[in-house]
Amino acid sequence: MNNFNPADNIQDLQYFGEFGGVNPSISDSSTYTFLSAKTMFDTFEGNAEGCYLYSRHSSPSNLYLAKALAAMEGTEAANVSASGMGAITPVLLQLCGNGEHVVSSRTIYGGTYAFLKNFAPRLGVSTTFVDITKLDLVEAAITPATKIIYCETVSNPLLEVADIESLAKLAKKYNLKLVVDNTFSPLSVAPAKLGADVVIHSLTKFINGSSDTLGGVICGTQEFIDALKNVNDGASMLLGATMDSLRSASIMKNLRTLHIRMKQHSHNAQYLAEKFEADGIKIVYPGLKSHPSHEIYKTMINPEYGFGGMMTMDVGTLDKANALMELMQERNIGYLAVSLGFYKTLFSAPGTSTSSEIPLDEQVQMGLTDGLIRFSIGLDNDIERTYQMMKQCMKELAIM
Repeated sequence: MNNFNPADNIQDLQYFGEFGGVNPSISDSSTYTFLSAKTMFDTFEGNAEGCYLYSRHSSPSNLYLAKALAAMEGTEAANVSASGMGAITPVLLQLCGNGEHVVSSRTIYGGTYAFLKNFAPRLGVSTTFVDITKLDLVEAAITPATKIIYCETVSNPLLEVADIESLAKLAKKYNLKLVVDNTFSPLSVAPAKLGADVVIHSLTKFINGSSDTLGGVICGTQEFIDALKNVNDGASMLLGATMDSLRSASIMKNLRTLHIRMKQHSHNAQYLAEKFEADGIKIVYPGLKSHPSHEIYKTMINPEYGFGGMMTMDVGTLDKANALMELMQERNIGYLAVSLGFYKTLFSAPGTSTSSEIPLDEQVQMGLTDGLIRFSIGLDNDIERTYQMMKQCMKELAIM
């Protein structure tokens, strides 16, 4: 990890536009012409490098972005998609079929949970949800039918940390694929360098950073990415969650500033977490020594980019959580909204929003309480000012 700086890999990529532009030209076409019928056939079969047939197969704009994201994650290749779920579901379906099994973290994005719990069984794929921080439980859940261990580097919304290196060893022991959603930790953690087989991001979040574009990416070996894009049985190809070229170009531009933004997100989140924990508020943040996986996470991250921009605060009840979020929005501290990675702080009560797909009894078992607020901390210049404004809101509502 010491010699791998993903921001440098992104910076070193050089794409000039068709007419010498400093940004690559956008290929605003859904289909492409050929001078010979044979070249069209070869391209359809995947045997004509540098030629394009149809934008669901590939486009120059998508390949530029995919190459940059593969460089960021340190993988051989990548494939971009129209959304985060458009990356997650093809990976799971490419690696798992009828009669096969997934071992998944119990705390994951609600859409992923719903897919594994409610939709995948219709295709004959079953899932066992476990506490991913307990390796003995993960190993005990593995069966002869298991094909995948699935987790998030830092889980949504409880911010549990997966010990990726240990999980990778467990996956190799049983000849499984370790799939890691790294959406919360771009640049901070490089799961492939820790042994993960496939790395996924929702590009919608920190990587794009402006809450104006949906996108996803799958990073892995060239062989796996080629399999996903195969015209006969590739899940990405056949499910059709293709990113639009204009969106690819937009994300590519924002990717150039990701290293600056992640440093500020992490700095601000660390500052607020330390301040509110000292005030006696129940805070979960991986950068705090009180976090149960703090020491493990310290060994996983690139310290230049910190512990990330996500933090949770438990204010006791849903009524208090809702009142605080509404007041903070009224005072322009941030926005009561789902998603994350925006320049402005975003907050939501995950039990009734991004994790509402998880049944209430299971939310209780995993520790997802009614009063929990998930914060995506923004890029505020004066974070002490933000702290004082938030503290004033909490005092007015008798939360502190």
